[in-house]
Amino acid sequence: MSTPDAPRSLAEALRASDDATLVALLRARPDLLTPVPSDLTQLATRAGTRASVVRALDRLDRFAQQVAEALAVASDPASYEELAGLLDEAPAGALDRALGTLRGQALVWGPDDRLRLVRTARELLTPTPQRPSPTGLGPTVAEAVAGMSPGRVQSLVTAAGLGSTHDAVSAVEALTGLFTDRERMSALLDSAPAESVEVLSRLVWGPPYGQVSAEPAAHVRWLLDRGLLLPAAPGTVVLPREAALHLRGGRAHRALEAVPPPVEAARTYRPQVVDATAAGQAHTALATVEELLKDWDEGGPAVLRAGGLSVRDLKRTAVALDTTEPRAAFWVELAYAAGLIAADGETDERYAATPAYDTWLELPAAERWAALATAWLTATRTAGVVGGRDGKDRALSALGPGLDRSAAPEVRHRVLTLLAALPEGAAPDPESVLARLTWERPPAAGASDLRSRLAHWTLEEAELLGVTGRGALSGHGRALLGEGTTPVERAAAAQAAVKRLAPLLPEPLDHVLLQADLTAVAPGPLERPLADALAVLADVESKGGATVYRFTQGSVRRALDAGQSASDLHAFLAAHSRTPVPQPLTYLIDDVARRHGHLRVGAASAYVRCDDEGVLEEILADKRSQDLRLRRLAPTVLAAQADPAALLDGLRAMGFAPAAESADGDVLITRAHSHRTPPRTAPEPVPDGPPLPDAPLVDAAVRAIRAGDLASTTPRKPGPATTAAPGEPPRTTPAETLATVQAAVLTGEALWIGYVNADGAASQHVIAPIRVEGGFVTAYDHTADEVRTYPLHRITGVAELADE
Repeated sequence: MSTPDAPRSLAEALRASDDATLVALLRARPDLLTPVPSDLTQLATRAGTRASVVRALDRLDRFAQQVAEALAVASDPASYEELAGLLDEAPAGALDRALGTLRGQALVWGPDDRLRLVRTARELLTPTPQRPSPTGLGPTVAEAVAGMSPGRVQSLVTAAGLGSTHDAVSAVEALTGLFTDRERMSALLDSAPAESVEVLSRLVWGPPYGQVSAEPAAHVRWLLDRGLLLPAAPGTVVLPREAALHLRGGRAHRALEAVPPPVEAARTYRPQVVDATAAGQAHTALATVEELLKDWDEGGPAVLRAGGLSVRDLKRTAVALDTTEPRAAFWVELAYAAGLIAADGETDERYAATPAYDTWLELPAAERWAALATAWLTATRTAGVVGGRDGKDRALSALGPGLDRSAAPEVRHRVLTLLAALPEGAAPDPESVLARLTWERPPAAGASDLRSRLAHWTLEEAELLGVTGRGALSGHGRALLGEGTTPVERAAAAQAAVKRLAPLLPEPLDHVLLQADLTAVAPGPLERPLADALAVLADVESKGGATVYRFTQGSVRRALDAGQSASDLHAFLAAHSRTPVPQPLTYLIDDVARRHGHLRVGAASAYVRCDDEGVLEEILADKRSQDLRLRRLAPTVLAAQADPAALLDGLRAMGFAPAAESADGDVLITRAHSHRTPPRTAPEPVPDGPPLPDAPLVDAAVRAIRAGDLASTTPRKPGPATTAAPGEPPRTTPAETLATVQAAVLTGEALWIGYVNADGAASQHVIAPIRVEGGFVTAYDHTADEVRTYPLHRITGVAELADE
């Protein structure tokens, strides 16, 4: 028996719910909030629209989806007992939790004895030939025989051993009663030929449709004559839902997934080992990003016409970073998400570092890491799709359009949360993580499992970035997760991560170890001024726990070109070496310095001058100088038909150490000129649907919906108001409005008013007038839950609310 005061619609069910339930609904389905519904009827209507229902169903976990699928093939309305029978293997409490989820998202309403799936969800989940149900069930007997002649229906009833009926409707009911009666149905199947039972066993778990010839075999004809197979289309038959449920033992699904699969630990390490490994990865991540930006310091690769990096430039970047192309794409996208690189916007557009990069470089190492990790955790741009194709079969390039995947931040956060739920130091089995995520948000039928790919990339990227170590979540990675999603909460989580990571990172060193083979070993990260100076004076030979620099004639000449003298270099090395400066290095610096600037190159197109005529004779005699097309203008001057830069490069290739000079004859000091973009902001994440509303907004929306519902549903006393359509604001003359409001001040009664604001937007409110003066009414507005003042001339009409 149904409850006497059971709701008759979703709107009535929402009207009977408390504010906490409405708040939970609006937070679970934020698309219902934009714009704020005027009342609960509009909220219920919006909650039943196809787009909103599809979105809500797609965000259910696997068991909640199975419960909704079971309701779609159950009676309408269905009792809790009927639903439990369709899900008879569900563990205790799982069904109640799933129903609570469906009710909380306004997909199911009604008491336990009259459970109803919202109409749109039932239409989406009910089996049809064009859209099979995940349950594998087909149409009901009534649906399958809808187009069948009454005589044919009567013949089915007779062949099944039932008495003839007076009309097709009662015949369908009799056949349905047979298929749902366990004893009679079992007796009918016991009399079936073995081949007929075999046919039913192939259709019972779906798909329920099969093909038959114009002259079916005898065992198939036996099923057709008794309605166990019904025609669905020419040459196609279907197993009725009631018969399939009997064969299944009343189960809607072959396998229930009522319990989420556990995330299993593959290996366990000491937390200290995990933190140390993750800190090492964090240090490497910082070094990689710095190296990338240093490589692009004077202007990076060109921007493609369609946006992004070319394949060639990505390969070159991968070689420069000594990594693979997919990882190079990750580092480039990470720097872009953090706002460290951007397009410069010039005519020949190129990528370059932003001014924010210089600010970032001045931060302590732990804070620099936190900035990168926070940007990664919240970014929707996904490096993993680089190299793939978009919907129009265009290649997806790093830094190009089309890389945003709105689900990425949520998946990253969820993966790390699952890792945080394991014991400290436990590294998960990746397959168990993917299985858990698939259960929590199953992919739509026929859709690619993007969430699984995002989860796989998250595990890889978290290890590269140092959020995890050896696969286990680190202490600073755990702190980075935090407990909130607001900017303030994220900043607090980042600071907590900084405090956990800072002691684990190596302190920058102020010294190197010089060796006799013209190398210097940096046993750890160097202080920035020392690292910058050494990068000019020497070339990096190898990296790792220690960086090896090699001194060459070219590197020493580079330092001299930058304005350093031999004495400056000797003093620099003596000050920053823990070992004595080797004699071969001293000789190398002195030798290059002695020859540096002996030749001078200027612009004629270009010329070479040298006080030593013998050196110029040596240059002219060298066959390698033929491409420079040199000729002598004077004993100490050669002219060239090449520009000064090409002439400098050519002479250096011949083993000389020329120096460029200005028009005044002064040596030009050459330093790298850093190229920066104008100020740029980091790319904004692309949200997955409407943003999650904050608590004050939801609370205000619930108050407005409640007040609007009160205004639209409360009976009104007959009065001077002109006739208005239901739910429309009343219309009264100014004199009638003033008289009604003044009377309400004296009696304390509430009024329903129509109001037009300064922008011309019409609205309605329920107010309790407090005073009327100067052409304004001051009243407590139930809609806004506060005292407000309204100009009387903007009130279009009033009506008294009838006593309950």
